[in-house]
Amino acid sequence: MPARPHAVAFDVLETLLDLDPLRERLEKVGQPARLLLPWFMRFQRDSMALTLSGDFGRFESVARQALRTETEHTATEEDIDHVLAGFGRLPAHPDAEPALRRLSEAGLRVGCLTVGSAQNTARFLEQAGLARHMDHVITAEQAGIWKPAPSIYRVAAHELGTSPERMALVAVHAWDCHGAKRAGCLAGWCQRLEGRYGDVFTAPDVSGPDLVEVAERLLQLPSS
Repeated sequence: MPARPHAVAFDVLETLLDLDPLRERLEKVGQPARLLLPWFMRFQRDSMALTLSGDFGRFESVARQALRTETEHTATEEDIDHVLAGFGRLPAHPDAEPALRRLSEAGLRVGCLTVGSAQNTARFLEQAGLARHMDHVITAEQAGIWKPAPSIYRVAAHELGTSPERMALVAVHAWDCHGAKRAGCLAGWCQRLEGRYGDVFTAPDVSGPDLVEVAERLLQLPSS
């Protein structure tokens, strides 16, 4: 059984942050609300493709291009500005604050590891009331590479002052947990988004129906 982590890094997009209000922004610029999921999936795929080919694209640039393509180039640049501005104003999922608070009060260092922009992430954490529980924000832009490349998880562990094997990543995406495991980290998977963990991925160390349960199970791991 793995040892209890010294630090926990949370994914942000869809794990802490609720993307649903972006549907309304899409509708306000004449696009269907159902576009949110394929747009976000294209954004994730394109960012991973850049990493695999040895390149790096900033969050806004990749998200903007993905939205141009997904709208079949019917969205204007002003429309895209309006949609992207919503990232800094999105609410947290209800289980985010109590999970972060529980880990912080237990003495663990808490951070977030995101492909989002540092500016939007800081704004989100502040307005959602999560910043007071957060010791460090690590972004793909800071690390110079996107998830799930192994080095980004190791950068997160270093920034949180611990070794990879004593840092846990928490995410609602099985692929993200897999990336953390392959980098030598612990992983806590929340079932909220995907329901069942994909059997093609390395299993997480703990899982639970919400972030609070995942946090509790990480704390229940034995201390070394």
